[in-house]
Amino acid sequence: MSTMVPPLYAGLVDDASLLPPSPIGLADAVSKFDEHTGSWYSDLIGSLLVPASVVGAGPVPQVRAGLIGDVPAANLPMTVEKLRAAGMVIEHVEAPVARRGEDPQPGLAGLREFAARQGDLQLYAEIPLSWGLLAALDTVAEARAEGLPIAPKFRVGGLAAELFPTPVELAAVICACRDRELPFKLAAGQRHATRHTDPETGFTHHGFLNVLIATVAAAEGGEVAEVAEALAATHPVPLVEPARVHRAVTRPLFVGFGAANVVEPLTELVRLGLINGGYE
Repeated sequence: MSTMVPPLYAGLVDDASLLPPSPIGLADAVSKFDEHTGSWYSDLIGSLLVPASVVGAGPVPQVRAGLIGDVPAANLPMTVEKLRAAGMVIEHVEAPVARRGEDPQPGLAGLREFAARQGDLQLYAEIPLSWGLLAALDTVAEARAEGLPIAPKFRVGGLAAELFPTPVELAAVICACRDRELPFKLAAGQRHATRHTDPETGFTHHGFLNVLIATVAAAEGGEVAEVAEALAATHPVPLVEPARVHRAVTRPLFVGFGAANVVEPLTELVRLGLINGGYE
């Protein structure tokens, strides 16, 4: 009998196998994505993340996709139109609105115009965790109040230590999203379920289970200190029990993250006893 993925983890992991530094091509990625979405753990899987820059590189697959805006923002509407015409089912678009240290407002204004033209296409505005963040979240909240399907996305890792927010810094962002009723996505740095230090780089990465439990705490009214405590845990014990308690509820706030190999987060959840591993 097939074991269903608990609702807490539904659609948590996007397939990011095509994102740099990807070792595979579009056809192979689509084939693997089809395998994942046809498996017993299909409920864990979100969209296949497809860089907009692959348009024109080969046949367009008829696949459920999240489009990554790695092309100039002005080209996104035409790219979406071409891909949809070719049969791709675009579930959402993720696009950066500014570089770190830049004012995100001009980019958000452009994304709002794009959202108004696209109707119900979900957009994720990648907002740097730097100057202008809170004002940018206010702008996103205003856009959502107007009925525009925009939500924030944050990058929580990278090639430099300053690109990894501390638990307190990320907790403050999560609480800010909670206060504005903003769902959010995360990118970069979430390689394992729990917080850990990469022995090669020395960078400390956030765990996806830490983030999930931290957002549950925030949604239940937790303040920054409580949310940061969940983010700072380096052992799964304080995370597993609340995950079990909330396994049957819809995940609040945290839309999900991308993984280059979706089997890796699945395996960690199985090892922690949070998903029981398929067929019995």
